[in-house]
Amino acid sequence: MTSTNTSPDALTLEMIYTEPSIIGTRPMAMTWSPDGSQLAFLWNDAGHTFRDIWVWDRASGATSRRTNLGAGQVSGEPKGITDLAWLAGGRLAFALDGEILVAAADGTVTPFATGAHGAGALASSPDGSKLAFIAGGALLQVGEAGGTPTRLVGSSAFVTVESFQWAAAGDRIVFVEADDTNTRKIEIAYDARGEARRDRFTRSFPGDLITRRRVGVVSAAGGEALWFDRPDAEDAIWDYGISRDGSTVFIDSSDLSIKNHTVFTFDTHSAERTVFYAFHDPIKIRPDWQVAFAPDDKGLLLLTDRDGFNHLYLIPEAGAEPEAITEGEWEIANFALDRANGEIYFTANIAHPAQRHVYKVALDGGDVTQITQAPGIHVPAYAPGFDLLADIFSDDMTPAEIFAQPLVDDAEPRQITNSPLPAFAKRRWAEVRYVPFKSSVDGAELMARVMVPHGFEPHGGHPMIVGSVYSDGLLNQWGGRAAHPSWGIDQYLVSRGFVVVSPEIRGSFGRGREWNRPMLHSYGTQDIEDIADCVKTLTGLGYADPKRVGIWGSSYGGLMTLMSLFKKPGFYAAGVAGAPATNVWHAYPEQEWIMGPTHGADYPQRYKDQSALFHTAGLEDALMIIHGTRDEVVLYADTMAVVERLTAQRKWFELVTLPGTGHAWANQDRTLTRFAYGKLARFFERELKGESL
Repeated sequence: MTSTNTSPDALTLEMIYTEPSIIGTRPMAMTWSPDGSQLAFLWNDAGHTFRDIWVWDRASGATSRRTNLGAGQVSGEPKGITDLAWLAGGRLAFALDGEILVAAADGTVTPFATGAHGAGALASSPDGSKLAFIAGGALLQVGEAGGTPTRLVGSSAFVTVESFQWAAAGDRIVFVEADDTNTRKIEIAYDARGEARRDRFTRSFPGDLITRRRVGVVSAAGGEALWFDRPDAEDAIWDYGISRDGSTVFIDSSDLSIKNHTVFTFDTHSAERTVFYAFHDPIKIRPDWQVAFAPDDKGLLLLTDRDGFNHLYLIPEAGAEPEAITEGEWEIANFALDRANGEIYFTANIAHPAQRHVYKVALDGGDVTQITQAPGIHVPAYAPGFDLLADIFSDDMTPAEIFAQPLVDDAEPRQITNSPLPAFAKRRWAEVRYVPFKSSVDGAELMARVMVPHGFEPHGGHPMIVGSVYSDGLLNQWGGRAAHPSWGIDQYLVSRGFVVVSPEIRGSFGRGREWNRPMLHSYGTQDIEDIADCVKTLTGLGYADPKRVGIWGSSYGGLMTLMSLFKKPGFYAAGVAGAPATNVWHAYPEQEWIMGPTHGADYPQRYKDQSALFHTAGLEDALMIIHGTRDEVVLYADTMAVVERLTAQRKWFELVTLPGTGHAWANQDRTLTRFAYGKLARFFERELKGESL
């Protein structure tokens, strides 16, 4: 039958996924001027996708638009300016469509780096006199007057510079070079726009040769680079940096499995290598490490979970036992060092598992002071003098905005941006609740983010959709997990009377090493048990009818959706798997963190156990698969393999093919987003409510 939902809170996908966006445009790329007097950022105040440069002046409190290049561009979804960096004289260099331009203080825009195309990753020297950037995989530098750049490190077809950092003195640059010469190359054939196409990608699989990386340092004036070689160039590089005095480089590294963590230091004159720190952890599944030089370059600061939770340590010298700075059953996501005052600012989940606040602690430990107060997610950018931070803040009811938060007194934060359209405040959006639950496997504490319609009563009759399921989905911010534009489909479904749930699962940040232990070698096992325990708890509390529960997710979330349907027939009424990772032999090698290596006594059975492809016989419930044909992350061919098995097993399912679409099938353009999410919504309306749209 046709739905008769005429609630004043009802939404349409056309209303949600359109331009200008009702939630506005998220500000990004916050960048402080060297003297801390101004904050530049990228934003559009009218809700369009094209981001221009905006500047907040600290003294006057005024916010003004520095560029107006997006004027009149209200369709076609141009992203606008992508990078920016302060130069001397208050000028701002920026990248637009791969070209580098500069905006003067009065807003005049002129070309800056002659002949540089495909440029990005802009970063100015500490004094603003030089600009370094990556173009065509090469590292280049241009002086403050602009002109023809100097090529510092070249590139070739498969050898490129990935990232770089300026030395404090501005005389040298340390960088990472990636070499994919021996990495597997694949071709994906697909049909799109009325013709046959074939695209080539660099893409390795478990057991393959992978990208080789090395760190080097080069003079900002040019010349030969000095290389710092590690024992195995295929080992990952998680962090790197150069000391304030320029004498030492550190490289934060691990093997592919992340079970062996090593921090090397190198002499910048001789390239002599020292093992500064090493730790073996056989159950490690998350590489949440960060390293920085301590004040006066006396040792290293290390963020690691070696003692069970991700905390800060000081290692005073090579080989020394790490000295704990923080401790507790909570975790730190990242940190920044205030060298002048001997304090460390960090983001952590002390207040609540779904929140990220800014805190500070003295270098020698002691009491932790909470800086931000509003419950939600805070993403800080610290002013050079650490007396102020710019904070991109969001909570469950508030799209992201920038606030200025004083650090030297108790003054209230000041809002800098106002992004949503006026219509946003006129609507009633979903209510969000946090409901704890326990694992039936090991008794671990977990939590669910639950969205309910206004006037909700837990009478046990509501349809419920679990998803988009993924790790790190428990976040008190607008849209929850923000990797996909699922804020809109979530709100739409709630407006249609569904309860929408994002469950915390193992493999996520914030609960410690032992809490995550069961996920090792457990794709499609421990994770789906966590999700099922969430469903049992919520249906037991009356949040939903247990016979009308659906599940959906994309990529790894698609894996969990399929495994939930295949291994728990009858538990869910329906599921939608987007770009589902069905064959771990075709995962990225880095997923060996969890699924393990391509050898051992339990291999290959360990891989079969974690691959949905080999569990299709269990399907009894309604299934829709959505996948783009140009997906190099999760191959469309893997979905075809699942389709073949399901067909041979006489299973009923629906397949939505998106021609020429890549892995981010819900984020390619708004037309496609509306179409794909529309298919998902109609499927759940039919299967969970017996209605059609």
